[in-house]
Amino acid sequence: MKYFSALLVVIVAIVFVGSAMAVPSGKTLEFAGGGNGKVEFSGKVHADKGLKCGDCHTKIFPMKGPGKDGAAAIKMDAIKEGKFCGACHNGTKAFNASDAANCSKCHKK
Repeated sequence: MKYFSALLVVIVAIVFVGSAMAVPSGKTLEFAGGGNGKVEFSGKVHADKGLKCGDCHTKIFPMKGPGKDGAAAIKMDAIKEGKFCGACHNGTKAFNASDAANCSKCHKK
């Protein structure tokens, strides 16, 4: 039982450290965003709104996907259809990504 408890502690520590290291604190993820400029995702901004990584991963976003950063399949047409970021950024749960007035909230030139 003593060894089982120790093993359990090690496994839990590995899981939490691995999750915490996915995007270092205070960092953003950047993706090519076409003519509107790169897209910046801030995990801190979303966490400050009360969201957890598991709210989107793996339900909306796989941890790995097509392309180098997993973002190759994310296009504005899909977002406007309620996929990817559009699952929340639909004007109901969060600002509407389809509204041209909101482009600069994600796209940075």
